[in-house]
Parts: sequence; C-alpha cells; structure tokens
Amino acid sequence: MASPANILVALFLAFAIVIGSSSAQLSTSFYDSRCPGIFAAVRAQVKGAVAREPRMGASLLRLFFHDCFVNGCDGSILLDDTATFTGEKNAAPNRNSARGFEVIDAIKASVERICPGIVSCADVLAISARDSVVALGGPSWNVKVGRRDARTASQAAANTSIPAPTFDLNRLISSFQAQGLSVKDLVALSGAHTIGQARCTTFRARIYNETNIDGFFARNRQASCPRTSGSGDNNLAPLDLQTPTSFDNGYFKNLISKRGLLHSDQQLFNGGSTDSLVRSYSQSSSTFNADFVAAMIRMGDIKPLTGNNGEIRKNCRRVN
Repeated sequence: MASPANILVALFLAFAIVIGSSSAQLSTSFYDSRCPGIFAAVRAQVKGAVAREPRMGASLLRLFFHDCFVNGCDGSILLDDTATFTGEKNAAPNRNSARGFEVIDAIKASVERICPGIVSCADVLAISARDSVVALGGPSWNVKVGRRDARTASQAAANTSIPAPTFDLNRLISSFQAQGLSVKDLVALSGAHTIGQARCTTFRARIYNETNIDGFFARNRQASCPRTSGSGDNNLAPLDLQTPTSFDNGYFKNLISKRGLLHSDQQLFNGGSTDSLVRSYSQSSSTFNADFVAAMIRMGDIKPLTGNNGEIRKNCRRVN
C-alpha cells in the first residue's frame, strides 16, 4: 500500500503535468484579456495590403505555410540574416520568392502600438494567413493563438522540409505526413494555389517536357516562359489561370483539365490516390472550404513554442 507521502508526490506530479500541458495549448481566446484588439488590428492591415495588391494575400498565406513546415509555426522565416546568423529567407524554396515581410512589419508595428510586448510574430503570421484568405473571398475560421517566437532559424531545414514543385505524389504525401498532416490535408492545402503566382523557373520543365498537360495551356504559358534556363526565370504566371485573385475551387477544376501549373500540382490528379479528392473539391466549394479550414488549423498546430519557450519579438526580423 502506498504511503501518504508517496500519494501526495504522485498527485503533485499529476497536477504539474496537467498544468504544463494546458499551458502549452493554443487557444482562440488566448488574447481575450491580454490584447482584445489584436484581431481587428491585423484584419485592417491585411485588408489594406490585399486591396493595394491582391497577390499579397497569397504571399502572406505562403509565408505561414513555409514557416510552419520548418521546425513548426514559430516565426523563424521572418528572421533576417546577420553577420553571425543565417536565417531561412535565402533557402532555396524562399529565395527570390518569399515576400510580404514589409506587410508583416507593418502589422507587427500596429499591434505593438496597442499591446506592446504581448503578441508574437508567429501569431501575427497565423492571423494574417486567415485574413488573407478572407480578403480574397475564401472561408474564415477562428485562429488558435498563444505561440511564441523562435530565437533561431534553420536554412538547412528549410531546404529539406518545404515540399518542392518538382515532387511527385509519393514525396508530397511523405512530406506532409512528416508534419503530422494527412493526404486530405495535402490536397486541401494545395488548394491555396487557387491564388498567387509562380516563377517561370518553377514550371518550365512541366510546360515543355510533360505530356499530362493541356496543349493550349502549355503554349500559353510558354509565351512568357522561354525554354532556355536563365532567360525569363522570374517571369510570373498565375497558379489559377481563371481566377488568380479569388479564393475558390477553380484550382481543382484546372487539375481535371490538365492545367495544373506546377508538376506537383498536376500530381494530385494523375491517376493516383488523390484523384477522388480533387474531383470532390472541384464539384463542391463548400467541401473544399471546410477541409481547407480544418487543414489550416492542423497546420497551425505544428510544434508551436508556448509557455516559457522562445520569446515575444519586438521586431519580427531579429531576436530581442
């Protein structure tokens, strides 16, 4: 029979575990008393930025994706390189393509004015991603918050963890599963390519070399993306030819018509295991929206820093 002292120790440890785990949970109400104006402040800034440049909505959403896939949703993508620090901005998936940092700076400055030292850059990114989708006509959801900011970043992890546009279906599935995300999450989150643009260098091989592509679509894209590498590499094309600044299910309709811009896009509808999901989303925007929201929430839960881990950066570009 356990002694009273042992019972007390066991109860204390159990209580400590409960407290520790609850403090590590994200919550939609985390800022209710700490910074009640946070969501309105972010929304106003994002709405203005997207109104000035609709492409910015896709850019902010992509920043959140690229942040979460590299050691969790911790704001590490926002850190600038210094003489003694190498961040993620110049990793291969981000170099010459990750953008919107100035908008995040403006949002953070706005938030600091009303709630200094309270709201993390990681949470600013998460809220901005949601508000970007809404600003372009997509669904809304309650964003879980309470993340803290990383004090470090990993260019090496960014080079290996972010799925590449050259990936085939199996590598895409493996990449998402490594983050605890399902095949359904993969397809739903890929639907974010209903907005935004891609550089010629990311789709050149597809439009010139692949056969599972609509001929008219390929020729149309070739007009602004020369075959020769180094020529027109940064020329842009919309990921969704029909409605590039509207968050809808047009991306999936494009895939069925063999009009996916990236190799990795068309892999989702190429006689494989994800074909049925693509068909479902192409036929029902409500089904896509619901699954996209659920996947965004799950992605936002990837390894957040909470409690006493990390910090609340004053400037998103550098550690305190």
